[in-house]
Amino acid sequence: MKILIAEDDAVSRRILERTLLKWGYEVTVTPDGIAALAGLQSADAPTLAILDIMMPEMDGLEICRQVRQLSATIPPYLILLTAMSSKEDVVNGIRAGANDYLTKPFDRDELRVRVGVGVQMLKLQRSLSERVRELEAALSQVKQLQGLLPICSYCKKIREDQNYWQKVENYLCERTAVQFSHSICPACYEDVAHERAEPRGRDSARQIAGTREL
Repeated sequence: MKILIAEDDAVSRRILERTLLKWGYEVTVTPDGIAALAGLQSADAPTLAILDIMMPEMDGLEICRQVRQLSATIPPYLILLTAMSSKEDVVNGIRAGANDYLTKPFDRDELRVRVGVGVQMLKLQRSLSERVRELEAALSQVKQLQGLLPICSYCKKIREDQNYWQKVENYLCERTAVQFSHSICPACYEDVAHERAEPRGRDSARQIAGTREL
C-alpha cells in the first residue's frame, strides 16, 4: 500500500519514512501542504496519508477539507500528526475530515496500530465497492415487464408483439430472470385425482352389472 507523508520538519519526516518503509509500505514524502494536496489529487494517489497539522502554505486541516470535497470511489484514509493534544484540536481535525490522529512525538507501536486500522478500513471499503459494482451489474441485466399484456381468458396464454401466443412461463422466462419449477396445487390435485378415479368407478360398475347378468 502507498502512504503519503506531509511533514515540514525534516527529522520527523525522515523518521516516519524509514519506519513505514521498514514495515513494507510504499512511501511518498512531501514537505508542505500544497505538495501533499497535489499528491492526493494525482491519478495514482496514495490511499492513506499522514498529515502534519502545522505546515507552511497549507496546513493539515485545510488539506483534509479539500480532499473530502474530491469525488473518489474510495476516499483516502487521513491521519493527522499534531503536537497539540487538546480535545478541541482533535475535534477540529475530525470535523475537517480526518479519520484519526497521532500526537508528536509519536510512539512507533501506536503509529503501527493506527496505520493498520486505516489499512483494514480501506480494504473493507474496497470490498464494499466491488460488491456494489457487482450488484449494479446484476441489476442492469434484470429485464422488466411493463404495460398491458393480452392474455387468453381460457388457456391463459399470452400474445406477444408478433401476434404469437405462448405459455405464460415461456413468456416470462424470455423477458425476466424468473425460472419456474412446476408443481400442482391442492385444489388441482383433488380435481385430477377425482377425474382419474371416475374411469375406475365406471369400470367397476360395468363389472358388477356383468356379474349380475351372468
